[in-house]
Amino acid sequence: MSSPPLFSFRNFTFTAKMTMVKKIEHIGIAVADLDQSNKLFSSLLGQAPYKQENVASEGVSTSFFIEDHTKLELLGATNENSPVAKFVSKKGPGMHHIAFAVDDIHAEMKRLKEAGFELLNEQPKEGADQKLICFIHPKSAGGVLVELCQDKPH
Repeated sequence: MSSPPLFSFRNFTFTAKMTMVKKIEHIGIAVADLDQSNKLFSSLLGQAPYKQENVASEGVSTSFFIEDHTKLELLGATNENSPVAKFVSKKGPGMHHIAFAVDDIHAEMKRLKEAGFELLNEQPKEGADQKLICFIHPKSAGGVLVELCQDKPH
């Protein structure tokens, strides 16, 4: 027996048994100067970043804070053509995206596309922190850039 619908949105009906998102994986913050922002957030949070990484495909350097729970990811552009450089130029430093952890990124991408969401990439990409990622366009997600994250298979 299937679960009764909870509600519908776009072309998708939600039921009680559906589990799409496991948790908020991280919050991405675009910064103008990664070194300066690392010092600021280290002082604010009382800890240094636990990880720093370059993601050449996205044109960013990242720093991660708060390892055990929801993480903060600082994003500094490595070139003027990166999406983060364009974001900072247009809007200034600030919240860039919210990332949700999923178990099966391919299934979630298919589900969301069928529900009418606009994906920014057709296939998952390699992201920072050993993740496969996909972004959902802000115009189809209430003005918020949403990232799906799945741990890379070992």
